[in-house]
Amino acid sequence: LLLAASSALVQRDIKRVLAYSTMSQIGYMFLALGVGAWSAALFHFLTHSCFKALLFLAAGSVIHSLHHEQDIFKMGGLRKQLPWTFWTFLIGAAAMSGVPLITSGFYSKDWILWSVWASPLSHQWIWFGAVFGAMLTGLYSFRLIFRVFFGEVRTTPTGESGWAMRGPLVVLAFLAITIGFLEIPHTLGHVTLFSDYLSHALPTTDLLPDIDEGSEGREQLAVTVAALLGVGLAALLFLPGSLLATRWADQSTEHPSMTLLQGGWGFDRLYDRLFVRPWFTLTRRPHDMLDRGYEWLAVCAESCHGWMSLTQTGHVRWYAATIAVGTLMLLGLFAL
Repeated sequence: LLLAASSALVQRDIKRVLAYSTMSQIGYMFLALGVGAWSAALFHFLTHSCFKALLFLAAGSVIHSLHHEQDIFKMGGLRKQLPWTFWTFLIGAAAMSGVPLITSGFYSKDWILWSVWASPLSHQWIWFGAVFGAMLTGLYSFRLIFRVFFGEVRTTPTGESGWAMRGPLVVLAFLAITIGFLEIPHTLGHVTLFSDYLSHALPTTDLLPDIDEGSEGREQLAVTVAALLGVGLAALLFLPGSLLATRWADQSTEHPSMTLLQGGWGFDRLYDRLFVRPWFTLTRRPHDMLDRGYEWLAVCAESCHGWMSLTQTGHVRWYAATIAVGTLMLLGLFAL
């Protein structure tokens, strides 16, 4: 959860930011499973599928309008040229950040964090780590917003996408807001449509204690503050015209101190050396040997076919003699 979130914070490629954010959000789902909150994990899976599909589609709209440019440092000032993309992207980023009350991500993430807070299988440091991850989520989500849609125009767009793309963006934006209302906590109205629907399919668990509205309210406040703190830090660091934006404006993320984060804490390099390079080596060097193996199988099949064809003489006496010999051999086997 935290490794992927910190890596998303320094990526230049807009799709890599969203890819690392996906890994981080999956971390929340497994965190919920770890404390026995099955319904919470599936609910976040549902809300995440809506706002992440929205973000990827909106990112595709940006890339398409910028002649397939994916570097966020070559973007900027697109909110006026791409208004539909901007507003839908903003809704998706707000949902992923868990902006309170009006986004689905708030309700699903709050459910997970409350389960972590209340579960005897968890520990307070796990909860603090998850809350810190919520702050990082708001930070890297709105870093995208401020880098891509604010400031000066660095690459001139071709124009807003057509309705073939705008239509799905609007539908997904609607779901990114409203689908969270299927499960509202006790402190905000107590709606349990989603958990009731899953109650017959999921195992019952006694790991979660009874609801303490006072504790749940304090936990929700902490999660809300963390999410809004991430958004505020993003505005402070990346919104053009803010206090520290000038210092960060030309940051290329190629500083040696960021190499580890850019590479996913070394996991990208590890996977490359353990899986990618050996596979490429296997496909390049011994391909002749593999081809010869397949050719040998073909030769064997052809030879067997040739031997079998020798028995097809077209003479009835040959067939009768063959049947007689075969019958005698079978009788001999039975006699033994």
